[in-house]
Amino acid sequence: MKTRKLGTTGIDLSAIGLGCMGMSDFYGPADEQRSLAVIRRALDEGVNFLDTADMYGSGRNEQLVGKAIQGRRGDVVVATKFAIRRGPNGEFLGVSGKPEYVKEACDASLKRLGVDVIDLYYQHRVDPEVPIEETVGAMADLVKAGKVRHLGLSEAAPATIRRATKVHPIAALQTEYSLWSRDPEDELLGLCAELGITFVAYSPLGRGFLTGQIKSIDDLAADDFRRSSPRFQGENFQRNLDLVGHIERLAAARKVTAAQLALAWLLARAPHVVPIPGTRSEERLAENIGAVDIALTPEELQAIDAIAPRGAAAGERYAAASMRQLNG
Repeated sequence: MKTRKLGTTGIDLSAIGLGCMGMSDFYGPADEQRSLAVIRRALDEGVNFLDTADMYGSGRNEQLVGKAIQGRRGDVVVATKFAIRRGPNGEFLGVSGKPEYVKEACDASLKRLGVDVIDLYYQHRVDPEVPIEETVGAMADLVKAGKVRHLGLSEAAPATIRRATKVHPIAALQTEYSLWSRDPEDELLGLCAELGITFVAYSPLGRGFLTGQIKSIDDLAADDFRRSSPRFQGENFQRNLDLVGHIERLAAARKVTAAQLALAWLLARAPHVVPIPGTRSEERLAENIGAVDIALTPEELQAIDAIAPRGAAAGERYAAASMRQLNG
């Protein structure tokens, strides 16, 4: 497995990580034993960067990751997040960056993960009611206490990131980035390079759409959250399906899969980009990992840019309420 650095920490991350969210929530029924097998297979294949959050499955995903890494703690860089609060029935209760909540959330995550320290601790969404200096200050206290090694932000605006780094070094920024979500190219990628921050690309396969495996809305479970995503609805679905068709044809000419082409494209964007595709399938995991060995030529990259330029995707990334939480 090829590696990339976590910020300026000196820690080596697998060039492709594993997003674990869908193993417990949002993408329809899940199978714990199958998910455990995927995580353990990932570790066997050299994937050492596991991404979870306290809100995924209302804590169940952290418990799953904790179970999977038992006896293998030294092989893993564990990343988790706080800020999006959920109630006992999974209901969303808003975002909190209050210092007292930061510490409370961290202790709960440590317990669910079954670890003594979290390698990378992100603020999942920026709380507009709490100055970032206060939130990151509380996160820095966790580093001093030995509960967290390094800090990260997610979906934060450039000005927020700059303010945060004045309080404590930020090792990673996690934001959606893929062939159909290219907004980070405006400023965030360059800012991260300037500040020595790793850019962790979540949903690098467009929530599965860029794999070419989703041909109809009926391919999604009845409770799959993607049914409420603008990009999966109405005319947007067909327009995005047409876009994926172009990507599939390019991939076929290269003798790789659409998913591998999309991931290889991300890896070619910059050396500080680390995608974290999620999957509940060992077969898909092996396919994703294979992207690290695909070196796209300048001509191929140009062809990809021609069919998937900025703004090529139809529809917003999230429904309106969730969009308001971005770029905080």
